Amino acid sequence: MSTAEQPVLVARILVVSDGVASGERDDRGGPAVRARLEAAGFTVDRHEVSADGVEAVATALGDLVDGFAGLVATTGGTGFGPRDLTPEGTARVLDRHADGLAEAMRLASPLGRLSRQIAGTAGRALVVNLPGSPNGALECLDAVLDVVPHALALLRGERPH
Repeated sequence: MSTAEQPVLVARILVVSDGVASGERDDRGGPAVRARLEAAGFTVDRHEVSADGVEAVATALGDLVDGFAGLVATTGGTGFGPRDLTPEGTARVLDRHADGLAEAMRLASPLGRLSRQIAGTAGRALVVNLPGSPNGALECLDAVLDVVPHALALLRGERPH
């Protein structure tokens, strides 16, 4: 396939944070993830914010994956805090889990062992949970970014080599 025939890589970002949603805190993780994805050739067509909580995350994420074929990266809510419920909200939306991606992200740094993120598919979208801190989010994203285009091709029904 020539460069002109390469499929467009599209991504969406969901920032999960009570503080960002209420305007009390600036979003630093989302812009860092956006910049990394764009540098890797992705077009980010939506960048949304949700409050923490299972229902809020499931609703926001459900909206982002509905009819979408591409990568959806969430940032925040993957730790041990009482409101860190992004994995639980994500699980309500996923059709299939991709445990290898979640494991690779957790191995990206020593603090990754304290993350509860999950990854999987929802329709033709690939969803990955990333930590809220910019450094943690980028470490985790970098751990899987090389295989994301292949995964998205498989979700489109292609047989990439």
